[in-house]
Parts: sequence; structure tokens; C-alpha cells
Amino acid sequence: MASGVCVVGSFMMDVVVRTGKRPAVGETVIGESVNFFLGGKGFNQAVASARYGASTSMVGRVGTDGFGDQFIDALAHENIEASHVGRDAAVGTGVGLPIVDESGANSIIVVPQANLECTPAHIDAAADVIENAAVVLAQLELPYESVARAHEVARAAGAQTILNPAPMSGASLTAFRGLIDLVTPNEAESAAIVPGAGEDPEQIAAAVAAALDTSAVLLTLGEKGALLWERGVVTRFGVHPVDVVDTVGAGDASCGALAAAWSQGASLVDAARVGNAAGALAVTVAGAEPSMPTRAAIDALLA
Repeated sequence: MASGVCVVGSFMMDVVVRTGKRPAVGETVIGESVNFFLGGKGFNQAVASARYGASTSMVGRVGTDGFGDQFIDALAHENIEASHVGRDAAVGTGVGLPIVDESGANSIIVVPQANLECTPAHIDAAADVIENAAVVLAQLELPYESVARAHEVARAAGAQTILNPAPMSGASLTAFRGLIDLVTPNEAESAAIVPGAGEDPEQIAAAVAAALDTSAVLLTLGEKGALLWERGVVTRFGVHPVDVVDTVGAGDASCGALAAAWSQGASLVDAARVGNAAGALAVTVAGAEPSMPTRAAIDALLA
């Protein structure tokens, strides 16, 4: 019987720079600190899933460099099955460059490198772990055709499929129509999927669902919380009052914890509630991977 979560996704070494203000065009500013964190949307979400207690596997690619070694070690430490995480000698491990200002808000430059070498053939070679998962979760830091292929394999095997449509590059998502059970965009990503859908979150979520032929949309609304649209039924989730350190990884914590709870038999509403709490906890810790919360922390916040 299928169980657990398979994350098909990216690995990025995050080089996080903190600064009092973002530089304007042509301006140089003095930063306050620089730190290296294991990240990438796929890796973060897999860690969040594993820390919530779900059996978790990952499909993706890293380089044969020192960054790649760190990721392989971290996957083993988190008990994430990694037999289909390939090593690419021709290109390096992906790198992300988040810039975090004094408010905790962040902007990120991504250099995918080995992530772009994860082809549909690599997905087909990993079909066994995809087919054996109850929930398959993917993002858009891998080539679109590879992500779509992963969802095709998952859907054929009867798994629940989640697409976190980030980052949006402007390319069409028509290849994903009918392959996704849940899509989890923020407001900017929703506007890219359905331009001109208006400002009403319920209407936006319904429009995203129609555009991608999916039965559920979890629309994250920043300081306004989140909204789950499930076959026309809407559930809203408020914001947990927490002290913000930085917002890097908050969406990944939400997606990974949601997938884990859903794979363990929670209703989608309850799983989304878990994800909302995980995202709130993530902003209280600096960096991506370090901010992925444990199940104990999530349960305590919900209690």
C-alpha cells in the first residue's frame, strides 16, 4: 500500500545576505552578514515532511561538489530516502542568493545548475519511489517537462499530487492540467496563472482551479493568512502571531508539513491547517532548512 511523501524537487545552497536596505539600481550597500544554508524548495519541503513524521523520499540532482556532499549527508541525517538523488559531475549544485532586509522580507536570485539536468528520463528511472508514495509534491525549480512527468507517473499510480507553482517563470502551466489534486500558489503566482482574475481571493482561487483543472487550491495570502478552495467550499486560515526573523522557507514549511499530514490520512482542511502553522513557525528562525519545524512544535502551536 502506498504511503508517505515523495518530493520531486530542487536542491539549492542558500547564500543568505542580510542588509538594512536593499540596493537600488547602481547602488552598493554594506551588508550585515552572510550565511550558508542548505535549501532549495524541494529539499526544504522534504525536510519539513520528514520532520512532521512522514516517511519521505526525494527525487532530484546535485553536483559532485562539496555542496552536493552536504546535501547527501543532510538527507541521510533527516532519514529521507535518496536513492534517486543523482550526482552530476558536469555542473555544480544549485545556488540560491536570498537578500533579507531589516523587516525580514526577502528577494531571491536562483542559479539552478544541476537541477536543470533532472530530465523526464530521470523521473522515469525513479518511478518506483514515486508510485509507492501516497502524496507526490513538486515545485517549478526543475524543468517543467520533468515536473509534469512526475505528476503523470504519480497520477497513474493513484497518488495525491501537489504542485507548488514556484518560481513562476512566465511559462504556461497547461502541461499540468488534470494532473494536480492541489495547487498552492501565493498571490503573485496566482496572478501569473490567471491574469485579471480580480482581487477577491475566493474568485482568484476558483479561477486558478479552473485554469489547471484541479479540485483544490490553497492560496497563501501573506499577512492575511491563507484560503483553501476545495470543490467550491472555502475555508480560511488566520495568521498565527509570531515574531518574524525572516520569511525564507515559510512557504516550503507549509507545503511539506501539509503533504505529510495529508499522507497520514488527515483531511485536506486539517492538513492545510497543519501547513499554516508550519509556515508561521518557519518565519521565527533564520534560514531555510533550519526553520523547518518539527511535529511537536506544530502540535504545540495548534494546541
